[in-house]
Amino acid sequence: MRIGVVILPEERWPRARARWQRAEALGFAHAWTYDHLTWRSLRDSSWFGAVPTLAAAALATERIRLGTLVASPNFRHPLPFAKELMTLDDLSAGRITAGLGAGGTGWDATALGQVAWHPVERAERFAEFVTALDLILATPASEYAGHYYQATGARSLPGCLQQPRIPFIIAATGPRGFQLVARHGAGWVTTGDASVASPLLLEDAVTVVRHQLEGLEAACAAAGRDPASVSRMVLSGLSIPGPCQSLDSLLATIDAFEAIGISDFLLHWPRASEPYRGSEERFISVVSEALARA
Repeated sequence: MRIGVVILPEERWPRARARWQRAEALGFAHAWTYDHLTWRSLRDSSWFGAVPTLAAAALATERIRLGTLVASPNFRHPLPFAKELMTLDDLSAGRITAGLGAGGTGWDATALGQVAWHPVERAERFAEFVTALDLILATPASEYAGHYYQATGARSLPGCLQQPRIPFIIAATGPRGFQLVARHGAGWVTTGDASVASPLLLEDAVTVVRHQLEGLEAACAAAGRDPASVSRMVLSGLSIPGPCQSLDSLLATIDAFEAIGISDFLLHWPRASEPYRGSEERFISVVSEALARA
């Protein structure tokens, strides 16, 4: 089981740099940041851009994989975003992963003046967004003509260091999203039950994810893809418990998800206040022991 961490893009860089470097030194397999303009209860709090944050993190670290968790079409167009991802791949020497999701109805959904999309339109846009990103990143010269997105004379030169393009980790909980994972994803990520605002009991959270895995495996089978070729990530802290109060509780949670086929478990770096409130000292102590046993 690989263990990763999410670092919110909220601290000024001198403090944030130390956090990203500490994540690498602790031995996390990967480190991520949210890609939002503003986020939930932190709308009026400090919040920096994901792409510049990852560019700085790429230059401040050497080994740890980095990525967005997740970027969405709410305020991004696949053509300029592809250029940014290709650049991040270069800056990181091939350590970037694009975590992609359909987005929701939060602040990002209306920040550019649009009406929040109906769920059907959001799903359709996401399918085009992922398909266009795939084409543009993997092709030196490309054209894309969708219903929602177009790219004329797109160029991706010199191309990604990771060939044919950087890997995608796709967030999905339903059939259409699972089809995107099977077609375009190196991996899948879930937060569990998106309708729940606080962590479930561990047994219930595992049941939710196990059911989702059945949908993922069915989509892979329908696409003729080996389900074992798809990494499976669980992001804790929302409906998935992410206990760091003790080593035993963290290991029990990790073991429960590993038993059903999850390959990666992600924690949030603790904050001084909610969301993700916790003791940084305890977090580092517990995680250090867990990573030493991984």
